[in-house]
Amino acid sequence: MIATQHIEPTTTLAQLQESKPERVTIVLLSGDLDRAMAAFIIATGAAAMGMHVTMFFTFWGLNTIRRRGATSSAKDWLRRMFGLLNKGGADALPLSRFHFAGLGTKMMQTVMKQNRMPGVPELMQTALDLGVRFIACTTTMGLMGITKNTLIDGIDQFAGVTTYLAEAKQGNVNLFI
Repeated sequence: MIATQHIEPTTTLAQLQESKPERVTIVLLSGDLDRAMAAFIIATGAAAMGMHVTMFFTFWGLNTIRRRGATSSAKDWLRRMFGLLNKGGADALPLSRFHFAGLGTKMMQTVMKQNRMPGVPELMQTALDLGVRFIACTTTMGLMGITKNTLIDGIDQFAGVTTYLAEAKQGNVNLFI
């Protein structure tokens, strides 16, 4: 005989609301348009619910918070070249799939506009307006030749993984995108 437990939806919902996470951290590793959108949609949704949200931008995710067309001021040619090849800007991110030399991305942006869906730049501004905290990974910035001058205004902190981990330790929801 199998014992079953009866779950009352209203009781379960009340229990979930009592244990509602109040802190969310999101690591944005990807510099892809669709993944960045997902990260900012989650961040703005959580912030709108009153949660404390921290986003940690590392590796290709730093392209999301780079100024479009900002060149690297790295001293060595390898990092300068990397900066030239690795252009950033929230409005210039490629799709993770079906990019097709930019055609897929343009199609996606057209569909988003037709459906009045905000793009990454608008979602990023909404996140900043809602108090989402942005941390740029200094280790990756050095590795990729990215400087503070090449990033947008509104970055709350330039720090390494230990700062992120201290935030994540307090978080109830920690996402890696």
